[in-house]
Amino acid sequence: MLTQLAAVLRRPFVLDVRAMALLRMAVAVILLTDLAIRSTDLEAHYTNLGVLPLHVLFERAWNPYQFSLHTSSGIWEIQALLFLLAAALAVGLLLGWRTRWMTVGSWLMLVSLQNRNPMIAQGGDDLLRMLLFWGIFLPWGRVWSADAQGQPALRQYSHFSVATVAFVVQIALVYVCTAFLKNAPEWTTEGTAIYYALSLDQVLMPVGRLLYPHYELMRWLTHLTYYTELLLPVLLFIPVATNFFRLVFVVVMFGFHIGISLTLFVGLFFLISFAALVGLLPTPAMNWLGTKFGPGVRRVAAYLREWGQRLPGWLVPLQVQMQVQWHPRIPAHPQFRLLPVLRNTVLLVLLAYTVWWNLDGIVTPRYTMHQPLRWFGYLFRTDQHWGMFAPAVFKDDGWYILEGRTNDGRLVDLYRGGRPVTYAKPASVMALHKNDRWRKYSENYLFIDNEWMRPYYCNYMRRIWEKDPSHKPLRHLDVVYMKEVSLPNYQVEGPTRQVLCGCEP
Repeated sequence: MLTQLAAVLRRPFVLDVRAMALLRMAVAVILLTDLAIRSTDLEAHYTNLGVLPLHVLFERAWNPYQFSLHTSSGIWEIQALLFLLAAALAVGLLLGWRTRWMTVGSWLMLVSLQNRNPMIAQGGDDLLRMLLFWGIFLPWGRVWSADAQGQPALRQYSHFSVATVAFVVQIALVYVCTAFLKNAPEWTTEGTAIYYALSLDQVLMPVGRLLYPHYELMRWLTHLTYYTELLLPVLLFIPVATNFFRLVFVVVMFGFHIGISLTLFVGLFFLISFAALVGLLPTPAMNWLGTKFGPGVRRVAAYLREWGQRLPGWLVPLQVQMQVQWHPRIPAHPQFRLLPVLRNTVLLVLLAYTVWWNLDGIVTPRYTMHQPLRWFGYLFRTDQHWGMFAPAVFKDDGWYILEGRTNDGRLVDLYRGGRPVTYAKPASVMALHKNDRWRKYSENYLFIDNEWMRPYYCNYMRRIWEKDPSHKPLRHLDVVYMKEVSLPNYQVEGPTRQVLCGCEP
């Protein structure tokens, strides 16, 4: 009886190893994409010539429990080598070659990279980091990987462990916690949160512009968003018809994140969320996908194997002689049983710690996690906060002008390639930002607590401008913010010109 009850209770936490393999590959592709985007700002964001030199990082934005290989040097050449190392590890993870080591290495490099410049971090970074962290303990290299070459075929694809429990709980926490943190009237009673979100020109996407005139629809979508995040994760823990309810969760949340990505500029967050949802695909869904796409995938794999045989052996990570087994065969002897027990105990403690961290700030102060206990979260970067547009949506909006005065007295806007300064709102404020990292930087730049950032940004932009011999030298540069406050009923206050910082040669 107890055995049957245990089997029922564990159903919500059984994952398909093929879905986990897709999760592994999706995470690897996102890592490579993230590195590619970040590499375009190698000097700006990661060197001493950029907006956050090392001495400023350690003085203003460093946690003593953190670590970062990227802080070993402030020159771009070292940063480039570290980027290449991270990319090589991500490729190894994609191929499933020595998967566990590639996962650990990718996680370490990601933590190191994120710690180097916390002023450009966003919510998706937390989720990507946690997917890699739990991936260390998941068998996501058991199939569709170099490690799987030569291993016996699995009799079943279902897998249950403490790590799968942690993964499912982590996904649920992302949505439930962000719903609990959205406790402002705009979310809970008024239904105006999406109206205010789409009033933010800095993140407004084209589909958002189409949606913005429809006030009642936005009010309805606000309530739908709030209750979807709050209640839908319950489906992940229903022990009957588990595959059906999990598939409903995955499909609905896929549509949810597609909607977000089409209306708001959220960087890689929606792709990272897609990757997490892929890991939840139930076995019937994976069987269907195998029927539809399996033959084509096998043809591609056969071609790659044929192509790989033409290369020298030391260049081919898929060769059998380089394989490792995820589950080495250990003799059934009592002295070997201690390791799984210790591993599961550690994972349970890590899961409890993660849940406590997430609930801190939501539950009563009596259960707050005190500072001496937070060292582990900061050191291993299991710290996380899912306050997306919470507790309320920002009302302050606006756009930047890099107002430079040339030696002959003309005012030029560095943000717009040196054209004459105009204070009119641009057609697309979002287009002023090169990527989401710069958008997040500009958001943090506004806060009074981050006022220390401003001189470094101003001087960096002036130096970059004057590196181009075709640009006229500047006598002075002001970072101007045209502040525009969103009000109810499609009203705005402003814009008002605010000089955030100024610098001279």
